[in-house]
Amino acid sequence: MRIALLSDIHSNVFALDAVIQDVKRHSVDLKANLGDILYGPIAPKATFELLMEHDFITISGNQDRQIYESTDEEIESNPTMQFILDDLGSKPLEWMKALPFDKQVNEDVYFCHGTPKNDLVYLLEDVSRGYALLRSDNEILDLLAGQKSKLICCGHTHTPRAVNLSSGQLIVNPGSVGLQAYTDEAPIVHSMENFTHHASYSIVEKIDSKWIVQNIKVPYDYQRAVNESKKRNRSDWVQFLSTGRRL
Repeated sequence: MRIALLSDIHSNVFALDAVIQDVKRHSVDLKANLGDILYGPIAPKATFELLMEHDFITISGNQDRQIYESTDEEIESNPTMQFILDDLGSKPLEWMKALPFDKQVNEDVYFCHGTPKNDLVYLLEDVSRGYALLRSDNEILDLLAGQKSKLICCGHTHTPRAVNLSSGQLIVNPGSVGLQAYTDEAPIVHSMENFTHHASYSIVEKIDSKWIVQNIKVPYDYQRAVNESKKRNRSDWVQFLSTGRRL
């Protein structure tokens, strides 16, 4: 089995298109989209329309929920959210509402966005110091909450990693298709940085009962994403998209 893992597209249709074209070179059996799909100041509706042209197993991310759960007050205080809702219309919202929280693909393979219990919690990274450090083996096992699949695929942190656990399990985060750095205020102020503007995704392949992981960096015309972010007055995203570094 060969699986293409995509996550955290964040409305970046330009990066998504480049990744989809690259995936075609690998003749995968399955394509997975691990959430945080349409939130961003770039091209939410175009991203949705491109995804609908392809056969992905898709689960929900925390910022997918944030879109359709947004209150009038949140929309009024967040021009990016207003843009997203205006751009999307009703069909993509209904699609997001119907997405599952996670997906047990088969006995060996499981997909989630954050952890098996919470899409807001980082499974692999501890950010208590304001930057990402890999959690201990025991911490990760605790956050798995009894999930026993041999291959666990997650997103949320935008940080590509492959981590082997003492349980014999492998956890793979493919990084982010559409946003290579960000700063967030929860659970504390912290930043994630990948130091590149390239889109990121992973191919995992089972060979002789072992999973082989390949993280792939894909160049794309990131300036188009930057230009759309400028139209929405998102100078932070301009920095993130251009450099893969925080402000």
